Amino acid sequence: MPALEVRPFRRVDRDQLTELINTHVAAVVPGVSVSVNTVLAALERQPYEFVTDPWVGERVTLVAEQRQHVVAAAHLLRYRADDEVGPAYRDIGEIDWFVCRPPASFRPDADEAADLLMNACLAQLARWKVRARYASGELPAPAVYGLPRTWPHVRARYERAGFRHTGDTEVILIARVADLPTHEPRPGETVDRTLGECGTRFTAYAEGRALGFIEVDTSLSRPERHARGTGLADIGNLHIDPTVYGEGGLAHRLLGQAADWLRLCGVDRLLAYERATDATMIDRLTSAGFRELTRTDRGWEHRP
Repeated sequence: MPALEVRPFRRVDRDQLTELINTHVAAVVPGVSVSVNTVLAALERQPYEFVTDPWVGERVTLVAEQRQHVVAAAHLLRYRADDEVGPAYRDIGEIDWFVCRPPASFRPDADEAADLLMNACLAQLARWKVRARYASGELPAPAVYGLPRTWPHVRARYERAGFRHTGDTEVILIARVADLPTHEPRPGETVDRTLGECGTRFTAYAEGRALGFIEVDTSLSRPERHARGTGLADIGNLHIDPTVYGEGGLAHRLLGQAADWLRLCGVDRLLAYERATDATMIDRLTSAGFRELTRTDRGWEHRP
């Protein structure tokens, strides 16, 4: 077999890299893919990370190639060490994402390519002389962050290289909008629609008091970002006043109100993200029609 080569990304790799990224996205969220333009833009900057992206001092994208075929790729970030950078990010290096073909009988060199690329990533982090090394799987697609459990081949590379999971685990859930509760107004309760922090907000009121709210973001599938995945939205926030937790059905009624709005928007699927430790909220969502897609582990630190 021709020798494997690890080298910097070149623009001519864009189609093969996008295909490799989309195979990983598809294992997390059904029916979603990203465009070549989305991938190229994400290599240059992350405009949706408006707080942390300006802190990045250097970006490097590496690919592993064999017979002019990109079989693995990784994107690395070095955060600056000056006082403008938040303390948690100051002078750190990160593998922002790492994608590779899983081992298979017809692809016996997949492990070798992934390991060769990981060695190159560690060498780059060493050249940067950063104070700490982290890793993640932040592909430019909705609900793809941390290290999804549907990527065991990537997890194996991280663990073999000395990365350890040190952060939280989140549950990614999805529901068909048609399966969500129908909106059933309750006497004395009103719902107002306003602009929220993470999308359109629906707030339930009773006797002039806000009982809780839900925010839904319907801008996940902007045409300039995604080639496929229309009809998808996510819950940006779902909050119930702790003093009314015992009042059954409020979360379902808010979801029903949001579902009415999503149907008008042409949205047919709704995503939600919750910490694995928040069993109460996960139970509320599953009882309302959500089901678990996968779990994703956030926060990987290099501890060789």
